Amino acid sequence: MALVPSLAGAADSYPSKSIKVIVPFPPGGGADTLIRLIVPTMTEVWKQSIIVENRPGASGLIGAEQVAQSPADGYTLLMGSTAAVTEKNIAQFSPVALVSASPYVVTVNPSLNINSIKALIAYAKANPGSVRYGSSGPGSASHLAGELFSSMAGVTLLHVPYKGTGQALTDLLAGHIDLMFAPAQTVMPQIESGKLLALAQTGAKRSEALPNILTVAEAGLPGYSAVGWFGLFAPANTPKPVLQKINQTVMFVLGQDKIRKAMLERGSDPASGSAEEFAAFLRLDQSKWAKLIKENKVAVQ
Repeated sequence: MALVPSLAGAADSYPSKSIKVIVPFPPGGGADTLIRLIVPTMTEVWKQSIIVENRPGASGLIGAEQVAQSPADGYTLLMGSTAAVTEKNIAQFSPVALVSASPYVVTVNPSLNINSIKALIAYAKANPGSVRYGSSGPGSASHLAGELFSSMAGVTLLHVPYKGTGQALTDLLAGHIDLMFAPAQTVMPQIESGKLLALAQTGAKRSEALPNILTVAEAGLPGYSAVGWFGLFAPANTPKPVLQKINQTVMFVLGQDKIRKAMLERGSDPASGSAEEFAAFLRLDQSKWAKLIKENKVAVQ
């Protein structure tokens, strides 16, 4: 394996001990799946162990707060997402690296007998509040994607929040809920096996990872677009050279053929870019959701 070029200065000795990555959601969700996919290669590059620890609760805020209160030295990181890092707490973090920004999959339990976005909208209009959709918690991308859908389609869906995507998926498979706007990496195996049905993907254009699945806009709701992102954060004031070295390593790992192939097979588009570009992406994303939350009085906590 080629080595990542070293950065001069404060990051030369980083990492000199094991690193902890907090996933603020239960096992089995999008953040957990992605970080566990890239950690083995990061370990090879750094020659240091990387411990992944799940600390779920409060839609990701408990684990996020733990990282925010940790020393700003790069040895405690957060694998964050829309719910865990918001406009309210972003100042407590230094964005490090975007890992994936991918559309979610609008997926239903086949028992609902709905096989298209147009049919879903028609059914929801005829049965307001009866379609139950699960999310990984209030304020998560899987929640806000559903709120955006409801607003644009003029329907009322019943939001059922969970502590994580994995728990919501279990109930979707059991028929306790009807619908999810879910990270592809958590639901594609069930879709491919026929246990769930994919109606559409939520991106503005078709994902490289999901080329054969229509977008929501193509399938009957023009203008709809939502992505779920996952990325690494460090506590605020972590030295910039350390942030750059982590970013450089993550981008190197995401560029490896085996990692890229594995992510695409799971329905995730590998990201690229600097820490500064990740920060700019976050500002735009958070502005979009803040507008939706304000205009529709969405309860996110």
